[in-house]
Amino acid sequence: MNLHHAVEITLTRPATPGELAYARRKMPLAANHDASQLMAVVHAKTSGRALHRVRRRLPEALPVDVITTHYSDSSGHVLLNITLPPHADTAIRRAAACAGQKPRLFVQLAVHRALAQHIEEEAALLDGAVRRLLATTTASQLLAAVGRALTPTPGAPSC
Repeated sequence: MNLHHAVEITLTRPATPGELAYARRKMPLAANHDASQLMAVVHAKTSGRALHRVRRRLPEALPVDVITTHYSDSSGHVLLNITLPPHADTAIRRAAACAGQKPRLFVQLAVHRALAQHIEEEAALLDGAVRRLLATTTASQLLAAVGRALTPTPGAPSC
């Protein structure tokens, strides 16, 4: 059982130095270059409890947007912890009730549908780009170009 969970905290705007200092007194945090995203390692029995613990400990002054697990859980899921404004929460609860679902499941299914749609749209864009390329070149030329793009150039810095 993993008792430590990596948690990402996305802010609605970059934290001020004062906000960040205050939050760091509540729990150890690492910030990105502009303090708009934070990371924490949280001791908890489950990923869900880790997210809840972060939500409870962070001061109200910190403009938290979304808290997520950095790594997927044993089921392959990345967990989200969001606080919705009252009107959005009410709308979700009503829509979930109409669908005969619990709000959590309703949101989960909506996110899955949106992600699936995004993946389909991205695939369609890529397919279209490949078709446009193949209209002006041969498949072997395109494959050679892809191979060159994926092969590091000798002497070039590696990532």
